[in-house]
Amino acid sequence: MRLGAVVPNFEFDSTHGKLKFYDWLGDSWCVLFSHPADFTPVCTTELGRIAVHAPEFKKRNVKIIAHSADELQSHVDWVNDIKSYCQDICGEFPYPIIADPERKLAVQLDMIDEAQMNNPEVAKTVRALFIISPDHKLRLSMYYPISTGRNVDEILRCIDSLQLVDSKNGIIATPANWTPGTKVMVLPTVTDEEIKKNFPKGLDLVEMPSKRVYIRTTENY
Repeated sequence: MRLGAVVPNFEFDSTHGKLKFYDWLGDSWCVLFSHPADFTPVCTTELGRIAVHAPEFKKRNVKIIAHSADELQSHVDWVNDIKSYCQDICGEFPYPIIADPERKLAVQLDMIDEAQMNNPEVAKTVRALFIISPDHKLRLSMYYPISTGRNVDEILRCIDSLQLVDSKNGIIATPANWTPGTKVMVLPTVTDEEIKKNFPKGLDLVEMPSKRVYIRTTENY
């Protein structure tokens, strides 16, 4: 799926029962992340660390859902392993895992090529992470090789950026290595009148050798 595409209203079996995506999502944001199979070492650490950080996602009005191309009972057994490995998970496992043994949803969400959906070697590349806004649009996607585990802090940072930019009606952007509370950038398309209205304390302008004024930053947002 391309950024900005509407995620379809799929139905699925999960460790939390049979669900319909839009009904389950409600007015929340969503992180949907996928795995090629259960009982894989890197994926076990990812599901565990995201479960530990579940309160951080909840504070941001974000629901979490995982996807793995295995049977439901396999997911249930895997959750027991994850909880045993990550013993700092508090209470019940906090989010559902979608069962997709025929990889139909993986194909529908463009995680794998339909022509290769039954090829176990190609299927190992199904490691997508989608951030979806309450209007069901895909806002960010990340794809990982099987060798590289996800960074939960980076996922949260991206959510913070998307939500902040939305709250300012898209007139700002967050620069490289941005973290909440640090300077943001004001887009070149924002007019002087809009700047006076939204940033009464003004902006910091960066002089460039090209003499073009396109890097404008502010802490007053």
